[in-house]
Amino acid sequence: MLDVRNLTKRYANVTAVDDVSLRVDGVGMVGIIGRSGAGKSTLLRCINRLTDPSDGQVTFDGVDVTALTARDKRAWQRDCAMVFQQFNLVPRLDVMSNVLMGRLNTTATAKSLFKLFGPDERRDALLALDRLGIAETALQRAETLSGGQQQRVAIARALMQRPRMVLADEPIASLDPLNAQIVMQALRSIYERDGITVVCNLHTLDTARSYCERVIGMAEGRVVFDGPVAELTDAKVREIYGAEEAFEEATTSTAMPGRGARQPAGLAAQQAVGTA
Repeated sequence: MLDVRNLTKRYANVTAVDDVSLRVDGVGMVGIIGRSGAGKSTLLRCINRLTDPSDGQVTFDGVDVTALTARDKRAWQRDCAMVFQQFNLVPRLDVMSNVLMGRLNTTATAKSLFKLFGPDERRDALLALDRLGIAETALQRAETLSGGQQQRVAIARALMQRPRMVLADEPIASLDPLNAQIVMQALRSIYERDGITVVCNLHTLDTARSYCERVIGMAEGRVVFDGPVAELTDAKVREIYGAEEAFEEATTSTAMPGRGARQPAGLAAQQAVGTA
């Protein structure tokens, strides 16, 4: 269980996250929506401890995450994997090495520096890539891959952490509709197949409705909606996104399939290999 209580993050005179409280019980796929600057990314970074909150508390299964330091903090960041909008890969390293970086928090420093990962770790990395339909890229440099392929490498790296929760920060913002669909299917499979909670920041409402059971709407750093997708009315969406042009942009279809049309992540990824 993730429990966020009265979380606030200030930067000088700007309050990015303003007294946010929410709970995620059990396993699920949760979408966080809102305009740029609504506080979505800052909220995830506070949960992961990439940044420290100004006030409030984050607990996970009874452990006060906001109080963790040093080794315990690194262990939490292993358990709470992050997938970023800009992939955060090492471009000149091969794909396999980038995926294996997901094990750095469980590997001795000297061993990781010399890339002395064992056969079991390499097998797990290859299986993660195969699951995402890009096993044939294992020996390519990451910079040679398309954006959609790089994001799948980042998801494979997150899986290598053996996380208890995955946070995805605008994972499809820079992708075309086909690659966006593949990446969202891959994230959804982590929830459905692995039984891991996924919390995902999303820009468009259509994507949240296609892949998430629960939606959290943020505006000006505050939570203004928290509930099932079915309860997200147009009036509430306008409250989340504000200006009419922002509402229109958020509700524009991105060619995402309905939940009933979704294919298994591995199959969809394999079908798109070579074109994505």
